[in-house]
Parts: sequence; C-alpha cells; structure tokens
Amino acid sequence: MFRAMADDPWKSPAGDAPRTKLQPRPIRLVHKLRVRVDAGPDAGQTCAPDDGAQLAIGTSPDNALVLTDTAVSRYHLELHRTPSGVQVIDLGSRNGTWVGGVRIERAIVPAGTQLRVGDTTLTLDDAGFSVAPPPPEVPRSADLIGDSEAIREVARLIHKLARVDSSVLIQGETGVGKEVIALAIHEASPRREHELVIVDCGSMPGPLIASILFGHEKGAFTGADQRRIGAFERANGGTVLLDEIGELPLEVQPTLLGVLERRAFTRVGGSQQVGVDVRVLAATHRDLRAEVNAGRFRADLYYRLAVAKILVPPLRERPEDIEPLVAHFVQRHTGVAELGPLAPALDQLRAHPWSGNVRELRNVVETALVMGELDLGGERQPQPLAPPAGAVAPYRDARASAVARFEAEYLRTLIERAGGNASEAARLARMDRPYLLTLLRKHGLRS
Repeated sequence: MFRAMADDPWKSPAGDAPRTKLQPRPIRLVHKLRVRVDAGPDAGQTCAPDDGAQLAIGTSPDNALVLTDTAVSRYHLELHRTPSGVQVIDLGSRNGTWVGGVRIERAIVPAGTQLRVGDTTLTLDDAGFSVAPPPPEVPRSADLIGDSEAIREVARLIHKLARVDSSVLIQGETGVGKEVIALAIHEASPRREHELVIVDCGSMPGPLIASILFGHEKGAFTGADQRRIGAFERANGGTVLLDEIGELPLEVQPTLLGVLERRAFTRVGGSQQVGVDVRVLAATHRDLRAEVNAGRFRADLYYRLAVAKILVPPLRERPEDIEPLVAHFVQRHTGVAELGPLAPALDQLRAHPWSGNVRELRNVVETALVMGELDLGGERQPQPLAPPAGAVAPYRDARASAVARFEAEYLRTLIERAGGNASEAARLARMDRPYLLTLLRKHGLRS
C-alpha cells in the first residue's frame, strides 16, 4: 500500500461514498503524460511530450525531462501511459524511485501520484482530456503481424525511420521479432539494393570480435592464412545489424564507437584505413540505459546507437496480436489462411505468459500442427487438438502427425532404456549418434 499524503490521489473525491480499505481503487485513463517538478534543484520545471505516451527522466541530455540533481542517475526512470494508469519503470538508478516510503522498480500508478528521485519530488499529471485522432495506417512488412496499437506504432516508426539514415536501437525481450523489424527498416530504405549483414554480438568469441567486425589481413595472427573481409566492409552501401549489442564486451566498445564516428577502420594486422558507407541498426533485450548506469555500457556509444529508438512490447502485453499471429503461422505451415484446429484453443493461447514471445508462439503452433496436440509446457499435459467437424486432414499433414507421434514415443522409450546415455541409445537403435541427438532435441528430450 502507498502511504496517503495531503493530496493523496487514492482518496475519494468529495461527495463520493467512503471506501473501505479493502475496496479496489479505480485508476483513470491518463490521456497525455505531464510531469511537474515540485521540489529540488529544478523546482518549477514541467515536461509534457507531444505524443504524451512516454517520458524518460534523468540527468543525461537525451532524456525528455533533464534534471540537474546530482543524486539522480543519468537514466533514472521512464514513464509510460497505459490503459490502467501510468507505468513507472526504474532504470536501475543509483538512489531509487520512491512513492512515499516505498521503493519501486516497476508499478502502475494514477495521475496525481508524487514520486521522489534523489532530492527531487515529481508529480505525475494528465495534460489533457482531448484525444488526437488515430494516425493513418502505413505500409508494413508482410512479416510484421499484429492488430495491436503497439505493432501499429512500430509499423509507423519503421515507415518513418526507413527514409532517414540515422542509427536505430531496437529494444525488446528475446523472441519479440527485433530482427524482423531491422529487416523491414532495411527493405524499406534506399539501401535495400545492398546487403543487410547481421552480427550476433552475443556469440562472438572475444579474441575474434575485431576480425569479425572489421576483417583482418593475412598473417595478422595464428591461423590467419588469408585476408578476411569483415561485416562492415561486406555491408558497404547497405546496413549492419548489431544484434544483442548489450553483450558486446566493454573493452571492445571504444573501437566500435571510433568506427561509427569516423566511418572508417583498419583491418586487424593492416595499416591502411578502409572507408565504408553503412547504416547501423542495433538490437538488444537489455535496457542499455540501465547498463550505462551500472557502468557496463559506454554512455557515448549508447548516444551514438540510440539516435532513434523502437521499443517492442512483449507478446503478453498485446494479446490482440495472438489470433493474427497464429493464423500467419498456420498458413505458413499448411498453406491455408485460417486458424484450423487451433481455433478452439485461442483463449488458452491469449492467457499464456509467452516468456519466449513470438518465437515461442511460432514453435507452439508448428508443434501443435505436427503432433496434433497443444503443448504449452509447464505442468499441463498436452491437449489433443480437435479437427473441425467432418474435416479430413490432408494426407501430408496426417502422415507427418503420425510420424511425429511415433518418433516421440519411440525416442522416450529408447532413451529410458539407455539410461539417458545418447551413445548407448544410438547403439541400441542402430542410428548415427548425431542424427539421434537431432531427433532428441526436436522432441524436447535433449537441451
């Protein structure tokens, strides 16, 4: 519970019947965010962004509300307007975000709530009750599926940012489709005739990072028996996507920053500068502002990458996208643009938390179509999918489903008989061990 203050937003308005302590307190829709600084070095400031949908606060100059309070972090907190109120997200700040005597990391509060950050007191307001007409629809990539306002906003940002050449930071949980968004930006841009080169920063071995990004000359190190062209050089004229940029080691970040600033680099073991014309997109499941606060990511590199930002909400926050996504995956698997046997399971699919987001949903749909049962993991048993009344499955699908059921049952029995030893199981089944491991992973019997 939040402690009541003189202007407590939770109190009943005059004339309302008094509420008991156990009654839920309604939160009114906030139409447009506005923040007022009531106390602290910046008292008197207000901030109300044009779109009124989100607002970042901290001492860094790229925040919407920039404070001079030395007890406030560079990236302290972010506010989002939601149908339930104002979502307050602390960005791993040094001194925390407080409501009364309660320190919060993530909460939804009503307009009128007072926050304390460092030595500063803020009040969250609703800047107005007029709602602007919805923006017009824009062309979107065929792979950007969804009916939610969040996905419509992502489509609008893609359409807008594709026409400029600025760096873009795409943020979202694992599996939300950050690579799909990067590809859509590239394909809608003037650079579409050139290559989009994707570099997975999370899987690059430390000693070879510079070589992978910028290439090397023959003899640059042991094993370098020929010149190698790096990702930036291959993408000349096109786009580089630095996927999972938050995993890039701190010691490599200054080198990358230098290349982004100068648009030129030297291959490992080389002496001549190579100039390149590339657009840089970056993607991460981390909040890089929190990483900057923690000293794990360079602030100057963050500024350079986050000229524009696209935030992709997790699937569990946009259940209205489940049905079109399921229909898309069913069509891709069967060639038929309908929900088919998954139609009766829509309520279950909408209620699932989807920790793996769209990627997890795709796997669940494809497994359901092959196995003939819906498996949402956890402690639930897989549930058989009922085909539509009178429907006859295509021979190909029916055969694939039967083979998959046979494989799963056979492999479970086999691996139990072999005591969990894959080599022994391969000997008993007279199969190649690598192929057996592939089947075990396919059916979730091996990680």
